[in-house]
Amino acid sequence: MTRPPTAAQRRVIDAADPVTGRLRGTEAQLAALVGRGLAFRHPRPPHDHFLTPAGHRIREAEPEAEPAAAVVDAPRAETGVFTARVGGEEDPPDGGPSRVREVHSAWQGLLELRRMTNPDGAVDRPCGWERTHLVQAAALALEAAGHLPAGADAGRPGGGGTDAGGYRVRASPQPDAIAVQGPDEETLRACAATLEKAGWHASEHTDPRSRTRYLLASPRRV
Repeated sequence: MTRPPTAAQRRVIDAADPVTGRLRGTEAQLAALVGRGLAFRHPRPPHDHFLTPAGHRIREAEPEAEPAAAVVDAPRAETGVFTARVGGEEDPPDGGPSRVREVHSAWQGLLELRRMTNPDGAVDRPCGWERTHLVQAAALALEAAGHLPAGADAGRPGGGGTDAGGYRVRASPQPDAIAVQGPDEETLRACAATLEKAGWHASEHTDPRSRTRYLLASPRRV
């Protein structure tokens, strides 16, 4: 059985970029993670290190309890991580130019992750990380393309605001697929075009009970 990473290595893994898996640490720490198959060194300059799928799984697993001394001595990682807007957030991130830059950076990082982890280096279809984070991946594609997510008051009586009628990305009962809701056909068609361009299959459907239209989207494999 593979030994679990040390407390110091686990902190390096936990501090990895949540989208690209880019790592920061000492040369010894990074080399040790590569030796364990939890990271790889990019062959092109600046030769950054990134988590492998196994490293991502460890990052997303519940960390084991550490001895009290290790916790006291551990440097505190930054708590702020990027999260794409899925629509309907009660406390959405601040908008403005800083958010636009943050979303653009996250999308470029995801394209780089596709290039590095898809077997043929293709950037026109989702990678393994996206297939295990369907809602976040689809939401990032939509937000990066400039679509407006729904506000928290969308769908409530008297709800309004400039973002009240935007998209909502939700999990779907269908395996490997997400549902995208929107206020009208035009929004759904625009979201479908964006997801298709980002490497997803998207099709419109009608809920048999509510008769509302929605998109069903899944990552394209070839």
